[in-house]
Amino acid sequence: MQQNKATHFTDALRVHTAMTARYEKRLLVWLARHTPACIKSDHLTALALLAQMGAGTSYAFSPLKPIAALWAVNLFLVLNWLGDSLDGTLARVRQQQRPRYGFYVDHIVDTLGALALLTGLGLSGYLHWPVAIAMLVCFYVLAIESYLATYTIGQFHISHGLFGPTEIRILLIIGNIALSASHQFVNVAGRHFLLFDLGGAIAIIGMSGMALVAIGRHTVVLFRAEPLP
Repeated sequence: MQQNKATHFTDALRVHTAMTARYEKRLLVWLARHTPACIKSDHLTALALLAQMGAGTSYAFSPLKPIAALWAVNLFLVLNWLGDSLDGTLARVRQQQRPRYGFYVDHIVDTLGALALLTGLGLSGYLHWPVAIAMLVCFYVLAIESYLATYTIGQFHISHGLFGPTEIRILLIIGNIALSASHQFVNVAGRHFLLFDLGGAIAIIGMSGMALVAIGRHTVVLFRAEPLP
């Protein structure tokens, strides 16, 4: 039975509707075609994890040298994008896909990377711990819903609406640039908030809404697909 399941494994349809998706795909295919043969998909996956850990570590040390650390975070975010986005494209361009292995390893790396990044942010002082933890929980809920939908519906949503991983990285980079220019606080309705606390609250609301919409939509799809006799 186990062998039969492995033989008939079907890769899920990838759904990517983010703002940068069209341009990103063209760039990634070009990069994959020009990547030296000695660089494999696993190397890029490892780069993604190490870069995410580097970003988290740089955030943690940012109170010591804020400007240098924040620009180091930006560099690591770009390297994380390169590794995380290019590994699968490289495998597809070279016709070296390993769907089950690639899906599992890629998303374990995302899980660990998110933990490292938000732990670093919590240690940085730019984001209060309750906000960091809530963001991590929302990310995990959204990720779990996506993985369950991949298994039950056969569609893997890389993005939700116009936002995907690349858009999140871009927003983080913009936030880091603002922090490096000493814009650590924002004034809303006469009250001062940490810039990243405000951004984190918006992210929590956004991810919660995306998760609820996806849960409702996929529950209806599955309910209709399996009616009671």
